[in-house]
Amino acid sequence: MNWYSLRVMSGKEEKIKNNIFRELEYEKDIAENVEDILIPTENVVDIKNGKKQVKKKVFFPGYILMKMEMNNETKFFIEGIDGVMSFVGPKGSPQSLNDAEIKRIIGSFDADDDSVEVMEEIPFKVGDSVKVIDGPFKDFNGLIQEINDKNRIKVNVNIFGRPTPIELSFNQILIEN
Repeated sequence: MNWYSLRVMSGKEEKIKNNIFRELEYEKDIAENVEDILIPTENVVDIKNGKKQVKKKVFFPGYILMKMEMNNETKFFIEGIDGVMSFVGPKGSPQSLNDAEIKRIIGSFDADDDSVEVMEEIPFKVGDSVKVIDGPFKDFNGLIQEINDKNRIKVNVNIFGRPTPIELSFNQILIEN
């Protein structure tokens, strides 16, 4: 069995995966040709109002990976399911993914829960005007000067009329409107 990439409606990957499994329950002979269906996702930490929220984000929006035995019957069955557009490949002939591609894709996430390690999405950029909401500089305003790779932010705040650099974490500041 080989891995194939299936083009589906973006944002509906999980629903379509469930539809495929549901339809396969009624077609046992075709179900024998399908070994696995994956939607690679990652857990992303998003900071809103100073609070961290973990959200699942699809690695490849609009695509599902299927490990299956390809033949005309399985191809037309899968492509006939609502929300499925087509298999990826030249002119209607599905192209299997090579081993190096699969190892790179599957190796980057945990196959048990289809998700990779938590990555923090940076909601700030250099030059943003921010307000400190926590710590000894609470209620001070300033400008972001630097964002380092340790998820710390250097902000210049005015203390006694002079710009003073302070280092803060993401959850200690909010973007000013």
